[in-house]
Amino acid sequence: MVILFVMNSAGAFAQCAMCRGSVESSMGNGRNNVGVGLNTGIMFLFVIPYILVAVIGYLWYRNSKRAQAERQFVAARVRSAYEN
Repeated sequence: MVILFVMNSAGAFAQCAMCRGSVESSMGNGRNNVGVGLNTGIMFLFVIPYILVAVIGYLWYRNSKRAQAERQFVAARVRSAYEN
């Protein structure tokens, strides 16, 4: 997934029409660093939801593994109690 993201990142630096108009007007004034800031902001807004989903997925996975280990422990204790 990361490799696919890196390979297609060139197209991700595209800008919306409003942003493009802002950059073109600022380029006419001699400033060219506005476009870099807009691209960074767009990439930030693009990546944050994926990071949130990954963190929630990891926490869910970790909690399910912990609950499964606890269930196995309880089942083993019950089994050993019935064997005695």
